[in-house]
Amino acid sequence: MPLTHEARYQDACERYQERSVDPEAALEHLACVPISIHCWQADDVGGFEHPDAALSSGGIQVTGNHPGKARTLAELQEDLDEVLRLVPGRHRLNLHAIYGDFSGKPADRDAIGPQHFTAWMDWAAERKLGLDFNATLFSHPLAADGYTLSHQDASVRAFWVNHVQRCREIGAQMGLRQQSPCVHNLWIPDGEKDQPVRRQERRQWLLESLDAIYAEVFPAEQLRDAVECKLFGIGSESFVVGSHEFYLAYALTRKKLLCLDMGHFHPTESIADKVSALLPFLPELLLHVSRPVRWDSDHVVLQNDELNALMQEIIRAKALGRVRLALDFFDGSINRIGAYVTGIRATQKALLAALLEPTDRLRDLEQHGDRFARLAWLDEQKTLPLADVWNEFCLRNEVPSGAAWIDEVSRYETNILNRRG
Repeated sequence: MPLTHEARYQDACERYQERSVDPEAALEHLACVPISIHCWQADDVGGFEHPDAALSSGGIQVTGNHPGKARTLAELQEDLDEVLRLVPGRHRLNLHAIYGDFSGKPADRDAIGPQHFTAWMDWAAERKLGLDFNATLFSHPLAADGYTLSHQDASVRAFWVNHVQRCREIGAQMGLRQQSPCVHNLWIPDGEKDQPVRRQERRQWLLESLDAIYAEVFPAEQLRDAVECKLFGIGSESFVVGSHEFYLAYALTRKKLLCLDMGHFHPTESIADKVSALLPFLPELLLHVSRPVRWDSDHVVLQNDELNALMQEIIRAKALGRVRLALDFFDGSINRIGAYVTGIRATQKALLAALLEPTDRLRDLEQHGDRFARLAWLDEQKTLPLADVWNEFCLRNEVPSGAAWIDEVSRYETNILNRRG
């Protein structure tokens, strides 16, 4: 006779406790970690500035044309509600500036304000969600040549400086209303496809633009500013103005959060290793959880070795309170709701696996030089019943456990997505 879930969870607890790990404590910690869910998976980074909005510039690509893409703010909110019904825990929503409620009256990027996001603030308040925000420096005529804040034309730079300033005002208003800091993240597409000779000038212009943007200081309880680096992009293979070194120096000297995206580095670089390298110097980090396949391809997040290593390093560094987790992937070739839920649950499972690691025992073995036992215990950990602890977390949060959510996504596709045309 098959064991009940209760029996399986009890057995799992006993096996973890044999290794001096308390699953109940792990679940308590997991419940306190919000993930900032990106809004742009549901509509292929189109936004709502114009009725025919679509990703058009900025070195970003979305593949596929699966039926059911969200076309309006109401449809996007409907999709997000479905996602939230299928993932455990309490999370945040990460918005881009092009997702405002423009009500058929588009405002240019340098003219947006909190009034365009009142509907989102109301929606989030009803669901007790925090909001985070991003300036949008792509899909615009003034970004078509590949440069924004480092443009050689001072008037173009001024336009984008004004846009980001407006976005920070929006984020501060969100933070004030939700009584939780809104993280405003800045990523720009600036760079060159082939060999430039004015690298220094471009970076000096970016530095001046950033200093102008951040001249206004908002209370930390309302707004936290982050800057996001990148190794290369489509159309900027040879030169990215906002490189890792540039933004690391900027974050250190200007006291900003540094955003590390899992797809923004060389495939052989470990983002996990960067956590302990940066935390001694920066008070907080923003991590964009993504899955690169050969390059920065923003595949749907899975619980793979890279993600497990990242979460392990966060826990081993005792950095849960200093690291903010946000998702950044988009795939239009599969069911978009399924992509969301797969990525969110994978991120949470990787974090739970790290919380269930016998860290104290491993530290003790390492301190005493027993590298064999450390290695052996790390490997033994892989066969412990993580799934039974994860299912307990889902049931306590009244969401489907195991693979039951897959059928729910299929039903939503049949009843909602396929009727959108």
